[in-house]
Amino acid sequence: MIEIEYNLLFSLAGALVTMMLLGIIISVFIPAINRWSKHYFITFFSVLLLCTVLCYLALVFYRDPDMAVAERIIYFFESLSLSSLMVMPTVFILHTCGETIKTGALPKVVGALWLVYVAFLLSAQFTDVVYYVTDDNQYFRGPLFMLAMSPLVAVMILNIVGVFKRRKKLTKQRFIALLVYLVPMTGAVVVHMFIEAELFLIFGMVLLALVMFGLILADNMDQFMRQQREIANQRAGIMVLQMRPHFISNTIMGIYYLCDRDPQKAKQVTLDFNTYLRRNFNAIASEDTIPFASELEHTRAYLAVEQAQFEDDLIVSFDTPHTLFRLPPLTLQPIVENAVKHGMSATKDPLHIRILTRKTDSASEVIVEDDGTGFVRPDDNEPHLALDNIRQRLSWMCGGELTISQREGGGTLVKVTIPDKAAK
Repeated sequence: MIEIEYNLLFSLAGALVTMMLLGIIISVFIPAINRWSKHYFITFFSVLLLCTVLCYLALVFYRDPDMAVAERIIYFFESLSLSSLMVMPTVFILHTCGETIKTGALPKVVGALWLVYVAFLLSAQFTDVVYYVTDDNQYFRGPLFMLAMSPLVAVMILNIVGVFKRRKKLTKQRFIALLVYLVPMTGAVVVHMFIEAELFLIFGMVLLALVMFGLILADNMDQFMRQQREIANQRAGIMVLQMRPHFISNTIMGIYYLCDRDPQKAKQVTLDFNTYLRRNFNAIASEDTIPFASELEHTRAYLAVEQAQFEDDLIVSFDTPHTLFRLPPLTLQPIVENAVKHGMSATKDPLHIRILTRKTDSASEVIVEDDGTGFVRPDDNEPHLALDNIRQRLSWMCGGELTISQREGGGTLVKVTIPDKAAK
């Protein structure tokens, strides 16, 4: 029975080493983790790895009576590294809440308790009051072992209290992650005071540390994605603010000349231009998807202004029976604007643009096709930047995608696909 238990512990220690190496590798290579968190978890898992390796070595030397000195050294550093893993969450809590180690009572009290434990640990190297290793390599606990462990229990309890006091400063995921690690571990340390089970204590710490790391990684991923969405929205805002000066100038001058020639049409173009501008600037403040009908109105207003300038040279048709879905603002209008800007031919042939929507089994589709020269040109990066921005926002805001292809008979076809899960 003892042989089976020994082999089980030996295998468990090996598995823990592998798990910690995996944790370190993930911490190094996952890009969504910020620099401080990356360094923290690399250090955290490295200390856990050291603790696990020391426990593994203790098992290796356990049966050799000539390795008593090595066993004493291993027990000391194993206990020291194990205690540091109970102090490290304090650092994480303080940093996450925007506090420093030099301010507040929590780090001072935790630091003092840890130093008390270290003092007990050092005394164990010269006395038998905490623990001792006999000359034939047998480990025994001393009469003050439980008292020596009590500072670590106090540290864990203070960390739990600190988490609850700062719960409003923590995200929900980080709050849960810290409690997942601290509460069971506190119970495990209390049990360890009465029952010798160091390897199982380390095993529990490894599992709980990985769970905590996973929750915090998910939280970092959420923050990373939010930052990327904000960047995409800012780019969209820049696109709005960088509207083509010649388009605005031509529109205003067109209205000016229409005032004498066709006052009624001048009024209508002014209304359409106002709608276009209002929709553009509203898009800057929008952080969510909008109904397709709203984006379609924006596009119609833009095209009405362009048609007032180009008249019969720009012919637009709409086939949009399906409108009950949502999409990011500034999706359809910039695509159509690119079609007009880069589809107009140097010849006198009019440009035909067709805008249509359709419902498939799993998605809503918006298609813009033209018979012009197209706007996918190797020497013009502006359309690519605009479409890349639309493609990013589609992906992040509703899981959609944008594709570009050559239209049969010449011209360009752009298709936007919005999956049903985000269409309503």
